[in-house]
Amino acid sequence: MEYSTDDVTAARSLQFATYIYTSMAAFWTYDYACSLHEEWSFLLRSQWNKMKSLYIVTRYLPFILLITDLYMSFTSNENPAKCGMLANISSGFGMLLAVCSECFFILRTYALWNRNRILLAAILGTFFSFLAASVSITVDTTVSAAYTTSPIPGITGCYQSSTSDQIFIPFLLFSVFELGLMILTLIRAIQSWRRNSSRLYVVLMNHNIFYYACAFLFSVMNIFTSLLLQDTYRTVLNGFQFLTLAIVAVRMHIHLWQTNQHLCRSWSEAWTVQDDWWGWVW
Repeated sequence: MEYSTDDVTAARSLQFATYIYTSMAAFWTYDYACSLHEEWSFLLRSQWNKMKSLYIVTRYLPFILLITDLYMSFTSNENPAKCGMLANISSGFGMLLAVCSECFFILRTYALWNRNRILLAAILGTFFSFLAASVSITVDTTVSAAYTTSPIPGITGCYQSSTSDQIFIPFLLFSVFELGLMILTLIRAIQSWRRNSSRLYVVLMNHNIFYYACAFLFSVMNIFTSLLLQDTYRTVLNGFQFLTLAIVAVRMHIHLWQTNQHLCRSWSEAWTVQDDWWGWVW
């Protein structure tokens, strides 16, 4: 039996999704196994607060996200409604994961600017307005979308039979927001680099810039994939961005905590840093 070019292209995209989701699950499992000792040290020795709760959600939410994606990729599902439901659940978990990862660095930027409430209000106002627009566009383009499966035997998974050109807008907004936070961090670094040279401050500054740069580049990549590639490729790369940024955020959080534990041996420096902004980051 011969299949059309569209059927073959869709089948290849579904196979690509299966490979990438499997690789992402292996990567997340490997990262968790490598950091297990450090993570349990942090969980057992650190104080319980909002940041620690945020850490737990960001750390273990990818587990649910990957299970959903793997189930959707490996199950031969002929029910378009169920397929769409799984895709919407995955999209919702992905956006929640992105929000949790971003909260770490919004609070860090707030701390770097000496707890400036006006700046925090501006950041949160921009963030929630961009988030509301992104959720609205995502819901509009995915909830009512039609899903289908490949007619080629042995190809599992499902995909949207048609996509909207508006799907790139959330990543455009996300890239603009990350660029703004990066500029704020760089301005603060220029202003206070000579006055505050503690190791904890340097680590925090480097973490922020690296995270914002990664998030910006991922978002730009997803803008192009949303416009140029098929739905399956776009969905996979979106999930890859959310998972990678979550791993980066939690690993940086543990590293920052370890740096503070090391500096606590030098009482004077640790006290100065904590008195300035540490309580707001941790």
